[in-house]
Amino acid sequence: MTTAVCPGSFDPVTLGHLDVVRRARSMFDHVVVGIAKNAGKSPLLDLDERVRLARVALADLPGVEVAVVPGLLVDFCSEVGAAAIVKGLRGGADYDAEVPMALMNRHLTGVETVFVTGDPNLAHIASSLVKDVARHGGDVSDLVPPGVADALAAAFGGRA
Repeated sequence: MTTAVCPGSFDPVTLGHLDVVRRARSMFDHVVVGIAKNAGKSPLLDLDERVRLARVALADLPGVEVAVVPGLLVDFCSEVGAAAIVKGLRGGADYDAEVPMALMNRHLTGVETVFVTGDPNLAHIASSLVKDVARHGGDVSDLVPPGVADALAAAFGGRA
């Protein structure tokens, strides 16, 4: 059985994330969605909420589990026996940001990163943009799985 890890902060999980996870699952027998604490980001949603929302969003997809990445991604990959890391790319900026990380991960442990080109219909969906729209009271329900828009509304004091 081959395992891959789809890592991210998932703050919040979006339809773009789900697309990448589904396509990763078509390539690998088992996919672990690794929700990370990114020291360079201040998440809106706490870790437990991000895990809960991802689990609900992915509950109908066999062979996929959601877990917390407690430290280095490569250590987590070793712990779960991952053959690869799968990352989605929306465009050139994503590629430019992801390649150095992929090279470092390969340098540290030999784990390869597989890049999946995002669905063009979802390319405009980024967690940061979703949060910005929700922060200003915009409707994000068609950008995120069920329940996420409500969680954002709660996080912004009922304004989403």
